[in-house]
Amino acid sequence: MKTDKSLDCYGLFCPMPIIKAAEKLKEMASGEILEIISTDEGIERDMLAWCEMTGNEFINIERENDIIKVYVRKK
Repeated sequence: MKTDKSLDCYGLFCPMPIIKAAEKLKEMASGEILEIISTDEGIERDMLAWCEMTGNEFINIERENDIIKVYVRKK
């Protein structure tokens, strides 16, 4: 998937991936896609809920062993 920015949250646990993603999305233009790289098993549930609250679009999640990649489009 083509992304505009990538955010490394490897080793960080809730709520830090959400906080860092929110900060990064503030720097991005509407419609751009952010890739969040995480090892936090709760990120899928947390990011889905956060996207619903903020209006950002949860696009996809990919898993590769212990790496979880979440893709969010800024509203």
